[in-house]
Amino acid sequence: MGVMFILICVSISLATCFLLAFIWATKSGQFDDCETPAIKVLID
Repeated sequence: MGVMFILICVSISLATCFLLAFIWATKSGQFDDCETPAIKVLID
């Protein structure tokens, strides 16, 4: 039963880390322009 609590704590902390990484990536502008790189390949 103690292993279950450890696994739950690890999974919650890992999910929190992924959520914070996603929020950071969204705020830093990584998902702003997804169409231009594909069009640039066709133009070249």
